[in-house]
Amino acid sequence: MGRKEGGGQRRCELGMGGGAGKVGGAGSWKPRPQTRLDHLGLRSPKSWRLAAMPLALGALAEAVWTAFRPSTILLGAVAFLFFADFLKKRRPKNYPPGPPRLPFIGNLFHLDLDKGHLSLQRFVKKYGNIISLDSSVFSSVVITGLPLIKEAFVHQDQHFANRPMIPIQERVFKKNGLIMSNGQVWKEQRRFALTTLRNFGLGKKSLEERIQEEAQYLIQAIGEENGQPFNPHFKINNAVSNIICSITFGKRFDYQDDQFQELLRLLDEVTCQHTSVQVQLYNMFPRIMKFLPGPHQTLFSNWEKLQIFVACVIENHKRDWNPAEARDFIDAYLQEIEKHKGNATSSFQEENLIFTTLDLFFAGTETTSTTLRWSLLYMALYPEIQEKVQAEIDRVLGQSQQPSTAARESMPYTNAVIHEVQRMGNIIPLNVPREVAEDTTLAGYHLPKVIRDLLAASDLQVYTFKMVGISTGKVTCIRVLGNHLHRERYI
Repeated sequence: MGRKEGGGQRRCELGMGGGAGKVGGAGSWKPRPQTRLDHLGLRSPKSWRLAAMPLALGALAEAVWTAFRPSTILLGAVAFLFFADFLKKRRPKNYPPGPPRLPFIGNLFHLDLDKGHLSLQRFVKKYGNIISLDSSVFSSVVITGLPLIKEAFVHQDQHFANRPMIPIQERVFKKNGLIMSNGQVWKEQRRFALTTLRNFGLGKKSLEERIQEEAQYLIQAIGEENGQPFNPHFKINNAVSNIICSITFGKRFDYQDDQFQELLRLLDEVTCQHTSVQVQLYNMFPRIMKFLPGPHQTLFSNWEKLQIFVACVIENHKRDWNPAEARDFIDAYLQEIEKHKGNATSSFQEENLIFTTLDLFFAGTETTSTTLRWSLLYMALYPEIQEKVQAEIDRVLGQSQQPSTAARESMPYTNAVIHEVQRMGNIIPLNVPREVAEDTTLAGYHLPKVIRDLLAASDLQVYTFKMVGISTGKVTCIRVLGNHLHRERYI
């Protein structure tokens, strides 16, 4: 029995082994070509295996889909996007410090978009004079303090010369004009503007005489209020804008002129709209915000109206233009366009003339007008300072002599107060942004080329009214500390 069981076991092994022994004494067995052994060691025709493969793959796909439901796939996709955003936006080694960022929105939740300079003031106190911020679109570095600003924009100006094309500026300026252009365009426009403005009196007595004349119109307009309370905003804008008009358009406007008032209204609205929350959101999410209503859409409309206004003035100039004699900035620019006609690489084109003219208005009108309004406010707030300024004016100029730059050296107190108003008013707490042109180092920190915004914050401290030097050059000033006066030198 035992031998039979053993023999039977051996026969079973031979039968299942498929070639482990001999069958019928015919020698070793091999599978036929049309058959193959599957993973269980069983023989099956090749055609059966090929037919079974799609069925197996379909079953596998069904099993995967059943296991990974849409919610699971969505969760995985979100996790992947978060991880990708982290890798893309993580701070490089030796990067300036800054507040922690959230995925996709960066430091947006840290900033008060209406009073961004106050948010930056908190960051400077915590992180120092160079800080990094991040939005969903680009990275920014903010620097403050005179030594650091001079290091960046004087000693390393070749690294930070260009303006970044942030979405709102790209939509409006299209790399034209003086302020938002770069490279050869900027060099040509800047060189021409400086030369032409000097020719039309910038820094000369002829322009000073225009200012003195316009000041009399302003005094007359204020006198018409008969001592009653009024808002001086647009009266000051009238006077300052007329100085720019006399250089660019070759004439001044009456304060009641409807076209002139429309120009001033648009300039004022555009200035306010550029700082609105919706415009800041447009810079961060342009593809979404361009479909939504809001002040940013009004901003685009107002810019188009300003361009049309200047274009009409240019057309009027062309009607009686004499190429041999330039009456104003527009005439001189038309001469330059004619000189470069046929040169496809020249930046002297009518579109650039429009934006350069508007740049002159924004650079010369709003800044000066706002500074004068701050002056009125601080003189009302500090009547004792106002009395001393008035006393110096009366002593040096008297009641009949016109103010002039020649009298500046004889009026150190008034000169110091003007500079202090400019510091306290701080009308542009954040300068026009620059772009990091190539990898560089600033204050020991690594700034990679990918940084699109390098912002210079002029003064992020809260001060009382006192004379503190913040500009470059050798200007004598007076520091007012309480009731004590101390002479010192501007940095």
